[in-house]
Amino acid sequence: SIRLPGYDYTQAGAYFVTICVKYGESVLGEVVNGEMVLSEWGQIVEAAWWQTGERRDHVALDTHQVMPNHFHGLFWLLETPSLVGAQRAAPLPAGGLNINVQPKSLGAVVRGFKSAATNAINQHRDLIGTPFWQRNYYDQIIRDEAHLTAVRQYILNNPANWEADKLHPDAPPNKFNEAWRKHRGG
Repeated sequence: SIRLPGYDYTQAGAYFVTICVKYGESVLGEVVNGEMVLSEWGQIVEAAWWQTGERRDHVALDTHQVMPNHFHGLFWLLETPSLVGAQRAAPLPAGGLNINVQPKSLGAVVRGFKSAATNAINQHRDLIGTPFWQRNYYDQIIRDEAHLTAVRQYILNNPANWEADKLHPDAPPNKFNEAWRKHRGG
């Protein structure tokens, strides 16, 4: 796991995530003159992000940006009252679920978003059940107002800085693109 050991990811606060398309494929659109132009799949990702905020009363969306081969999202996990009795969820199947994601956590939010976007995209490309996103995601826990401001600016400026981005398909080898390079044989 690339999560911070010992940190409670259900804790209220602001979180910044970067989620990459499998193998770094630039299928969500293109950057034209410093502005992101979404493809049909990019529009689906954007809609899935807005739905994330609408469907989860413990999530408040902040800044986001769909990029050609990845997605940046900044959001807040809100305080939730302790759950007593019904949890507004369907009952578990006999034997429970084999998952390691806590409800209402950062992981649950990201998993729900990735799943919704993948399912909608796979219906369009007629590849039901095919992975669309890379297996994991990158996160930052927002520490203070200065960090929050810096992340917002980074997200908003990402299209204008696309050519220098570590996730750009032509970027030199780095920890963010090494798996894609291996897959592509480069």
